[in-house]
Amino acid sequence: MAMDAMAVIKQTFFQECEEQLAELETGLLAIENGDHDQEIVNAVFRAVHSIKGGAGAFSLDDLVHFAHIFENTLDLMRSNRLQPTPDVVKTMLRAADVLADLVRAARDDGDFDNARTAALAQELAALGNGGVAGSAPAAQEKEEEGDLSQFRPRPIAFNFDEEPAAPAEPEKKTFSIRFKPKPDLYAKANESALLLREIERLGEATITCDMSELPLLSELDPEGAYLAWTVELKTDADEAAIREVFEFVEWDCDLEIEGDEASAAEELDVLALIRKVREAVEPETPVGPEASATEATAKAREPEDRVSAKSADALKVDQAKGDHASSGPQQTTIRVDLDRVDRLIDLVGELVINQAMLAQRVTEAGLARGSDVTVGLDELEQLTRGIQDSVMAIRAQPVKSVFQRMPRLVREVAALTGKSVRLFTEGENTEVDKTVIERLADPLTHMIRNAIDHGLEKPEKRVAAGKPEEGLVRLSAAHRSGRIVIEVADDGAGIDRARVRASAVNKGLIAADAQLSDDEIDNLIFLPGFSTAEKVSDISGRGVGMDVVKRSIQALGGRISITSKPGQGSVFTLSLPLTLAVLDGMVVTVAGQTLVVPLTAIVETLQPKGADVHGFGGGARVIAIRNMFTPLIDVGRELGYRNEAADPLTGVALLVESEGSVRSALLVDAIQGQRQVVIKSLEANYRHVHGIAAATILGDGRVALILDVDAVVANSRAEMTAYLEPHLALAG
Repeated sequence: MAMDAMAVIKQTFFQECEEQLAELETGLLAIENGDHDQEIVNAVFRAVHSIKGGAGAFSLDDLVHFAHIFENTLDLMRSNRLQPTPDVVKTMLRAADVLADLVRAARDDGDFDNARTAALAQELAALGNGGVAGSAPAAQEKEEEGDLSQFRPRPIAFNFDEEPAAPAEPEKKTFSIRFKPKPDLYAKANESALLLREIERLGEATITCDMSELPLLSELDPEGAYLAWTVELKTDADEAAIREVFEFVEWDCDLEIEGDEASAAEELDVLALIRKVREAVEPETPVGPEASATEATAKAREPEDRVSAKSADALKVDQAKGDHASSGPQQTTIRVDLDRVDRLIDLVGELVINQAMLAQRVTEAGLARGSDVTVGLDELEQLTRGIQDSVMAIRAQPVKSVFQRMPRLVREVAALTGKSVRLFTEGENTEVDKTVIERLADPLTHMIRNAIDHGLEKPEKRVAAGKPEEGLVRLSAAHRSGRIVIEVADDGAGIDRARVRASAVNKGLIAADAQLSDDEIDNLIFLPGFSTAEKVSDISGRGVGMDVVKRSIQALGGRISITSKPGQGSVFTLSLPLTLAVLDGMVVTVAGQTLVVPLTAIVETLQPKGADVHGFGGGARVIAIRNMFTPLIDVGRELGYRNEAADPLTGVALLVESEGSVRSALLVDAIQGQRQVVIKSLEANYRHVHGIAAATILGDGRVALILDVDAVVANSRAEMTAYLEPHLALAG
C-alpha cells in the first residue's frame, strides 16, 4: 500500500516537472528575445530549483546533480554576475533540453546520453567561472572533468545557544525571522535545512534552533514536525527577497518576519499615506445632527489608526498567510483522470440524444407549443446545452502544450541543417479539445521540419537574396468561424514549382503533359511517396512527410491548404474542428435519407430559380449567386443514393465553403432544421465511407450520417476536371 502511495506521489512529481520544464523554456525564450525582467529570471531559477528539490526526494541523483549545476549558473544570472548574452542563453536552452531528457529518462527508467550531459555540465561550470571571481560553484571545489559529484550542498552551521548573537553591522537592514515547519512541509519532500541555507545566502545569518517542543523518543512521531528556528539576518536585500525563499512552503509552515526600525518607519509612512488618501476621498465632516455619528465613527477608528511598527509587520504576515481567504477567490486547479472526463462527456452525449428523443415524441403526440410539457422541454434543452458547453470546456486546453515542444525541435533541426532559425509563436492560449491537441503534435512536427529543411535557404543564400541571415518560422493559432486555424509560415524561397512538377513526373505521380495550375502543383507535395530530396537524410527525403500530415488532419475532420510566393516563403494553413464530440448541424433530407451538414461550413441557404441554374456539360451544373457562377453539386447523386440528377427547382441549395475557401452549392431535397448532434465515429464502429465524416443518433433513434463537405466538393471538382481536360486539349 505504501508503495502505491509513493508511486502516486512520484507520478505527480513528474507531472509537475512537465509544467516546470515548460515554464523554464518559456522564460529562457523570453530572455533570448530580449526581455531581461528580473521576475522572468527568478521564474526560470525557481523552475530548476523545484525540479531539483523533488528529484532529491526520490534519489534521482543524476537529475539532482545536473539541476544543481544549472541552478548555480542561473543564480549568477539572477544576481547580475552573469549577463544573459545570446551565447549564454543558447547554452542554457541546450541545458534545458538535457534537463528535460533527464526527467523523462527518470520517469520511463530509460537511458540518457552521459557524454552530452557531462559536456553541458562543463559548459555551465565554465559560464560560472566567467562570472565574478570566487562566485561560481565550480571555483569553490576542483574535481575531475565530467564528475557531477562536485556540486554538493554545503553544510550549515547552527547555533543552539538560547540567545542569537548581536548584530555586527548596524548599517545593514536587520530582520528577525521565526520559522516553524508543519508536518505537510516534510510530506511534500521539502527540507528546512535547504531553506535556511538559502536564507544564509542573503547575508549574515545567526540561526537558533528551538527544541522546546521536542517530545521524548517514545512519544515522537516520525512524520511530525517539532523543531522551530529563529534567524537574525543582516542583509542588503528586502523583505520580498526573504519571502521568496519560502515561496513554495508558505502554506506549510508558520512564518513571521520582523524588520528593524527603518522598516517600521517605512510601514508607518505607508499607513500615513493611506490615511491621507482616505481623508482626501471621504466627504467633509458633517455639521448638525449627523456630527455626533461621524464623531463616534472617528473615535472608533482611532485604535485602528494608531498602528505600531510591530503590528504593521504582523498585519503583513497575516495577509501573506491568508491572502487566499481575504483578497477574494483565486483560481485553483485539480488533477482528474482523463478517462473520467471522457466518461462524463459520453454521459452528457447520451443526455443530448435522450432530450432530442423526448422532443420528437412530444412533437409526434401533437401537443400545443405553449403547453407545460413543451415549455419544460425547451428549458431542458437550454440546460442540456449549458451542461454540454461546460463539459466541453473541461476538455478544452490551450494549444500551448503543443507549441512548447516546437522550440527544441527548431533548435535541433537548425543545428542539423546548418541554418540559423528563429521560431515566433502567437495565439498559444487558443483553446481546443484535448483530443485534437494530442493528435496535432505529429503533423506540426512534420511541418516545422519541412519548413526549415525545404523552406528556408542556407544563410549565405539568404544574404545574397537581401534577406536577414536568420530565417523566421511562424507558428500561430486562432479561432475562426467555429474552427481553430493553425498556420505554419516561413520566409524562405517558397515552393520551387518547376522542381516539384519534375519530381512528380519522374515518380510517375502525374503525366508529363498534365496541365496544372500553381495551386495544383503546390498540392502535389501531399501525394503519397512524393519527395524532392536528392538523398535520404535524418530530416526528410523518405517520402512519408506531407502526405502523412494531410491524412492526419483529415482524420481530425480538418483540411490543409498552401499559399506560396516565390522568394517570399510559404504558409501552410490547418483548419480543424474545435471538438470531436459535438457539432451544430443542419439536418437535411436527400433521396429519402437523413444527413447532417456541419453548420460551420454553411454560408447561406437559398431556393434555386430556373434562370440561375445552367448546364455545364457532362451532367455538371452551375448556379448563379450574386453574379458569380458556383458549381451545383447534387449530394444524392454524389453519394450514390440515386442515378438521375434531381430537379434543382424542387430542392434547396446550401452554399458551403470548403478547403482553400472554395465555395460550392450542395443540392438537397429539404431542410428539417438545425440541431446539436453528438458525433459517433463511423470508422471505429463500421468502416470508412467516402463523403461521410461520422454519424450521429437522431431524436427518433435513427442513425444519421454527417456529411464530409470537403470530400464531396473535392470529388465533384475532380470529376469536372477529368471531363474538361480532354475537351480543352482538343480545343487547343
